Amino acid sequence: MATLFLVRHGRTQANVDGILAGWTPGVGLDELGRQQAERLGARLEGIPVTGVVTSPLDRCQQTAAAVTALDGIPAAVVDPRLGEVRYGDWEGQELKKLAKEALWKVVQQHPSGVLFPGDGGESLRSMADRAVGAIREWDARIEAEHGPDAIWVAVSHGDVIKAILADALSLHLDQFQRIIVDPCSVSVVRYTPLRSFVVRANDTGGDLASLVPPKRRRRRLRRGDDSDAVVGGGAGADAKR
Repeated sequence: MATLFLVRHGRTQANVDGILAGWTPGVGLDELGRQQAERLGARLEGIPVTGVVTSPLDRCQQTAAAVTALDGIPAAVVDPRLGEVRYGDWEGQELKKLAKEALWKVVQQHPSGVLFPGDGGESLRSMADRAVGAIREWDARIEAEHGPDAIWVAVSHGDVIKAILADALSLHLDQFQRIIVDPCSVSVVRYTPLRSFVVRANDTGGDLASLVPPKRRRRRLRRGDDSDAVVGGGAGADAKR
């Protein structure tokens, strides 16, 4: 099973100002966001990343560039399905103002029923469907091309990553507001034929090298072995060293 590193973009001035940027053009990383991206690059130094896929928005492409700048990592591929939610009339508005809207409570408590107002407004359900579909498609493709030990990176947005993690945890979309995804955090998912494993979530400083799969012993695996959870919790990542 391939290993997916889900990365949220670094901080932007819109994040600081409490603005829902959405697809507003020209929203790039601020100074701290650039530093966060640089630290992300340092954390990934030496990890054999076989592919990088990113949202088309500037803040994600700038974050992805800190990864692809490392030796041996291929150029990022842009996939619009990893783009931000299309918030319609909410785009570009202050969050403190939006919090007074009746729809805000629905976003908080029943997000699967939300359709953002205005031309081009998207439902959170549609966002989740496109993003999860893209991630699972890319994961299968990368594993087929590079083998079951492949590691790849997807750079996207907070709500999008929350929806992907909710799917990996078999949570209803109405539960995705329970998940926190900070700027430039890394969440790690492994998909198997029977279930997905969320190995890490919202990690902003942990050791990522420990997530590189160990060399496989020469033994024949029964079908479904990789899908089995470790009863009792296992020995942890340090057992690989």
